[in-house]
Amino acid sequence: MAPEKIKPPLSVSVVILFGLILLSLQLMSSATQESSELSAMYSWLLLINALGSVVLLGLVGANIYSLTRQLKKREAGSKLTTRMVSLFVLLALAPAAIVFYFSMQFLHQGIDSWFNVEMDRAMEDALELSQASLDQRMRWHLRQTQQLTGKLEELSEPLATLEMENLRALSEASEMTLFSRQGRIIASSSNNPGDILPSLPDEHVRLQLRQHPDYVALAPVREDELMIKVIVTVKPINTQEPEYLQALYPVPVRIADLADSVEFAFVRYQEMNFLRDSLKLSFSLALSLVLLMSLLAAIWIAFISIRNIVAPVKELVKGTQAVASGHYDQQLPVIAQDDLGFLVESFNEMTQRIARARDETRMAGVEVENQRAYLETILANLTAGVISFDADYTIRTANQAAYRIFRIHVNHFIGQTLAGLAQGYSELAEPLKSIQRLLEQADDIWQQRLAFLGASGRQELLCRGTPLYSQDGARVGAVVVFDDVTDLIQAQKNAAWGEVARRLAHEIKNPLTPIKLSAERLQHKLADRLEPKYEDILQRSTQTIVQQVEAMKEMVDDFSEYAKPSKKQTTNIDLPELVQEVLALYAVHSGVEFKADYESGGLLMINGDPVNIRQVLHNMIKNALEAIDAKGQIEINLHRVQKNSADFIEIALYDDGPGIKEQQIEQIFEPYVTTKTKGTGLGLAIVKKIIEEHGGAIWVDASRKVGAGFIIQLPAI
Repeated sequence: MAPEKIKPPLSVSVVILFGLILLSLQLMSSATQESSELSAMYSWLLLINALGSVVLLGLVGANIYSLTRQLKKREAGSKLTTRMVSLFVLLALAPAAIVFYFSMQFLHQGIDSWFNVEMDRAMEDALELSQASLDQRMRWHLRQTQQLTGKLEELSEPLATLEMENLRALSEASEMTLFSRQGRIIASSSNNPGDILPSLPDEHVRLQLRQHPDYVALAPVREDELMIKVIVTVKPINTQEPEYLQALYPVPVRIADLADSVEFAFVRYQEMNFLRDSLKLSFSLALSLVLLMSLLAAIWIAFISIRNIVAPVKELVKGTQAVASGHYDQQLPVIAQDDLGFLVESFNEMTQRIARARDETRMAGVEVENQRAYLETILANLTAGVISFDADYTIRTANQAAYRIFRIHVNHFIGQTLAGLAQGYSELAEPLKSIQRLLEQADDIWQQRLAFLGASGRQELLCRGTPLYSQDGARVGAVVVFDDVTDLIQAQKNAAWGEVARRLAHEIKNPLTPIKLSAERLQHKLADRLEPKYEDILQRSTQTIVQQVEAMKEMVDDFSEYAKPSKKQTTNIDLPELVQEVLALYAVHSGVEFKADYESGGLLMINGDPVNIRQVLHNMIKNALEAIDAKGQIEINLHRVQKNSADFIEIALYDDGPGIKEQQIEQIFEPYVTTKTKGTGLGLAIVKKIIEEHGGAIWVDASRKVGAGFIIQLPAI
C-alpha cells in the first residue's frame, strides 16, 4: 500500500488558506496604523483572525487527538511522529516565544517613547510656529489693504472702477472687490477672467464688520486653494455711507501644505496620545494573533509534512511485520526517488531475495525431509540399534531397535547423555558407562562386546562406534551401532557344548557296556577257582569297575541331557507353591534348616516348563546341600522386582557353606567347571541353560560375605 501524501488540491488549499491568513493579518496591522481609514473594518478583521485561530487550533487538536489514538494503539510510526512533532514545536516555540517577548517589550517601549514630554512640546511648538507665520502674513496683508483705502477714498465710483485693476496688480491680490454696506458691488477686479461675480462675504462676516472696521481671516476659496481674506472699511469723501474693500491674497502652496501637515500631525498626535493604551492593546493583540496563527499554521503543516515523511516508514514497519509473520513476498510502492525511496527499493529487493531463498529452502527442506524419512525408514527397520551423538555426547537420534534392545522409549533418549540415562536406569549403568568411556577415548572406529542384565534377561551386545568430524577436522559427534548377539552367542555356545557332549556320549558310552560285561564275566568265571584271598581282590576290583562304568554312564547321560534341544511345555507356574513342593522332598535332611520367604496370593507367577524349573530348583538345592555337607542353613527368598519397565520374579538362594572363590565366579556357569571333588560340572551349566531358555538370568551374589548366594530372575506375568 502506498504511503499517504498531500494531494495537489489539498496543497493548493493550504497555500490559499495561508495566503488569506497573511492578508487578514496584514489588513489588521494596517487597521491599527491607519485607524481613520480602516477603523470600521478593525473589529471584523479581529473577528476573522480570531475565527481563523480557532479553526487552526481545531485542526491541530484533531491531529493531536489522532496521534494520541495511534499511540494508544501502538501503530507503526506513531512514536516517530510524536518525537518529530514535539521537536518541531519545541524548535519553533522557543525562538518564537523569545521574539514575541522582546517584540512586546520593544513595542510598549516604542509607543511610550512616542509620547514623551519633548515630543509633546515639539508638536505644540510646531503648531504655534505655523500659526504665528500665518498670523504675520495676515497682518501684513491687512496693513497693505488699509494703505490702498486712502487712494479709494479720494476717487469717485467711476474712477474707483478704473483704478481697481491697478490696485489689485499693485497688491498682488487674486481678487479685489469694492462693495457698499448693502452688498452692492461698486468695483471688482480678478486675475481670473472666468470669474464673473466676485466672492462676497456672508452675513456672519457683515455682522463682524459692523462691530469692527477691519476683518482678516483664512478662507478656503476652492477645495485645493487657501486664501487670506482681508476686508477693510472705506470712507469716501463724497458720501456719508461707508464702503468696504475686500481683497483675497493667495497663500503659497508650500506654506499651506506645511500648515495643514503640522495641524494634521498635531491632531493625529493628540488622538494617538489619547488612545495610547488602546493602541498598545491593538498592537499586542495583532502581534499575538500573528504569532498564534503562524505557530498553529506551522504546526498543522508540520503534522501534514511529518505524516508525509513518516508514511514510508510506517509502510516499512508494516512490511517488516509482514515479513516477520512469514509473508516474504511483501512489496512496497516506491513513490519518491529519495533516501526513503532507496530504502523502500532495498526492502523490496530484500523481500524478493528472501522469497526466493524461502522457496529454495522449502524445496531443499522437502528433499531433506524425504531423505530423512527414507533414512528413518531404513533405521527403523534395522535390527541393529543406532544412536547418534553431538560434540557434547548428547543423544541426537535413536532408532526403534535401540528401544527393543534397551527397553527404553526412544523419546527418553533424545537430549540425554549416557551418564544421565545411567542414573535413571541403574541396571544399564555398566554398559552405558562403558559406551560413554569408549566414546570419549576413541579417536577412530572401535568395537566392544558388552554384557548386562536387560529386560529379557542377560544380554550381550556387540557395539561398534565411530567419531564424526567436520570438514575442518573438528569433532562434531559420534555414532554407535550395537547388535544384540545374546541369542547368537548362546546358540554358538550351546551348539559347541552340545557337539562336545554328543561326541563324548558316542565315544564313551559304546565301550562301557563291554567293559561292564567283561568285568561281570571275570567275576562269574574266576570266583570259584581262586583262593579266598584272591577271590576277595577280584570281587572288589570287578565291583569297582562296574561302579565306575555306572558313574561314567551317568556322566554320559548328563552330557546327552545338556546336548539335547530344549522341549518346553510352558504353563503358568506359581513359584511359591513349586518351591514348597521341592523343599518337601528334602525334609528328610534333619541336619539342614530350610527358610523360605515369599508372598502368596498369585503375585509370584511365571510362564515356563514346570519340569525344567523343578530341575533348576533341585540342582540348586542339591549343590547347596553338598556345599554345607548336609549340615547348616539354606535360605530361599522370592519377591517381585522391576527393571527397564519390565517385571521379574527374583529367586535368591543362599547357604552358609564355604562359599565360592572370587577367581571361580566368572567361570562357575561354564560346563565342566566345579568346586566339588565329585561331579561333572554340568549342574550349574544346565541350570543356566534352562534359565536363559526361559528369558531369565542367573548370577552369583558377590555381596554375600558368608557362604554362597545365587540370584535368579525370570520374567513375571
